[in-house]
Amino acid sequence: MATQVNSQGLGQSLARLRAALGGLESAADRRIKAAGSTDTLASELALMQDDRARLAGELDAAMARAERLAQANREVDKRLATVTRSIKKVLGDDKSNTAHDTPPGGLA
Repeated sequence: MATQVNSQGLGQSLARLRAALGGLESAADRRIKAAGSTDTLASELALMQDDRARLAGELDAAMARAERLAQANREVDKRLATVTRSIKKVLGDDKSNTAHDTPPGGLA
């Protein structure tokens, strides 16, 4: 009877040991996955930082180009205003000259 009690106790102890080992293996697997996940997250963060730096450079270049285009637009606007005034002046002179050349009655 003592042998049977010892064998049952040994069987229960082995069952608890197996359960504990199973729990330990599960915990180790979770830890390994978490470490791999951390490495993955670190890699993704590094990629995102590289993308951010690249996008910041592209944004700076685009803003500089937009400023150059705005400056060119202002310059063209000034030139067009000057040309428009000159054309109006010439047309105004032409109207006054043709008024003097037109015979009385307005028929040419």
